[in-house]
Amino acid sequence: MSNIEFDFLLEQGLRTEFEQVGTTLEFNTGDIIVEPHKYIKVIPILLKGTVKVVRETNDGNELILYYIKAGQSCAVSLSTSLMNKLSNIKAIAEEKVELIAIPSSTSVKWYDSYASWRMFVLRTMDNRYDEIINALDSVAFKKIDERLMDYLKTKAEAVQSNILNITHQEIANDLSTSREVISRLLKQLEQKGILKLFRNKVEIFSLM
Repeated sequence: MSNIEFDFLLEQGLRTEFEQVGTTLEFNTGDIIVEPHKYIKVIPILLKGTVKVVRETNDGNELILYYIKAGQSCAVSLSTSLMNKLSNIKAIAEEKVELIAIPSSTSVKWYDSYASWRMFVLRTMDNRYDEIINALDSVAFKKIDERLMDYLKTKAEAVQSNILNITHQEIANDLSTSREVISRLLKQLEQKGILKLFRNKVEIFSLM
């Protein structure tokens, strides 16, 4: 197990069970960790790396809901497993990821048995709720250039790097727009000295 100190491991029984049932898994960049339209079998708790959680639209586009970082879990996975519903999101490794997988059935049992786990689940849901609302507000009320700036800033903060290994098409997919629009806007930002474009890479200098 990792040396990360999880703040929900307050009860001795929970700590013991966590060590017993938690399985350490690794994923490479681009790997799908949680798939849509399937039951959640395990709850991911990140040790290293970053995971992007998206909602697929009916026309095949994707809407970014939030990022998961070390010490965090997936709110939708937690809530979906509690309700025994099919997943409506996709979780993708943004970089090499190491996580602890907790069986969903165990997570549900812990929710009833341990107050600290229950508080972790509720706090995770509350934090992600705000991020989901912000994502929806961005689509509904912001222009695409504003959304692009927010996207680059959020992604850089998530991976803790000002160098993003990403293509214009991938950005366009994440923002549900065309590659041509993204390429034009990125070029404008480059001309303003905000970033530098490379092949399949963006280096950010400054974002307001």
